[in-house]
Amino acid sequence: MLDATTRSGGTASVSPRTAAELAVATAAGPVAATGFAARVTRVLLSPWSRLSLLVALLASAATTVVLFQPQQLLTNGWPPQLGGAAAALAYAVAYGLCTVAFVPRPLLNLAAGALFGSQLGLTSAIAGTVLGAGVAFCLGRVLGQEALRPLLRGKWLKAADGQLSRHGFRTMLAMRLFPGVPFAASNYCAAVSRMGLLPFLLATGLGSIPNTAAYVVAGARASTPTSPAFLIALACIALPGLAGAVVAWRKRHRLRGR
Repeated sequence: MLDATTRSGGTASVSPRTAAELAVATAAGPVAATGFAARVTRVLLSPWSRLSLLVALLASAATTVVLFQPQQLLTNGWPPQLGGAAAALAYAVAYGLCTVAFVPRPLLNLAAGALFGSQLGLTSAIAGTVLGAGVAFCLGRVLGQEALRPLLRGKWLKAADGQLSRHGFRTMLAMRLFPGVPFAASNYCAAVSRMGLLPFLLATGLGSIPNTAAYVVAGARASTPTSPAFLIALACIALPGLAGAVVAWRKRHRLRGR
């Protein structure tokens, strides 16, 4: 049997056994490294890791909004270097990002009316609404759906998921028309369901027009609180909210009776 090394003429040669062991170790090294990388990738891309990333992103967005205080636009006004359509477009983008960070839409709608007037303010607010809803939907679908769908076990959760999955457009349209449904919650509920993105965006855009218009007009006419336009806008804000509360109360009693 050959030794580990054999000296011949002042040179060292590796024995067949040692050469085989080195070959196995060399071949196993990249495989082990690849296996570790694959395990790390699976952990990072797992449903709960993605959900944790979603929570971190939303918390960071909310913190950013608190620090920058966008409500100061109402007191300081819009930057003078921006005006007209460019300002409305910039506000629509900021509006969408603020809704993702859980800023209440009524405040953003009032600000749109106060800054841009009724027509341009409504256009900017609707564009921002659709943008914010789309961003929240995509984030929830990519980062949260796979982790949250197994948790839909309660009667109410299963009913809401089934309604959104089977009748997404009309269900979301009704949710947008009634102002009592939280905007952010409805976005992420739709994302967790099997509703499509296009019906979601269409229903959001159409269903948000009446309530958004009422707030925008109220913001545009806030300096004349006794004007007919301002009073009609207040009525359009109050009446759907009251109707939504009545419908929710009746549905609640029906569910209890089952």
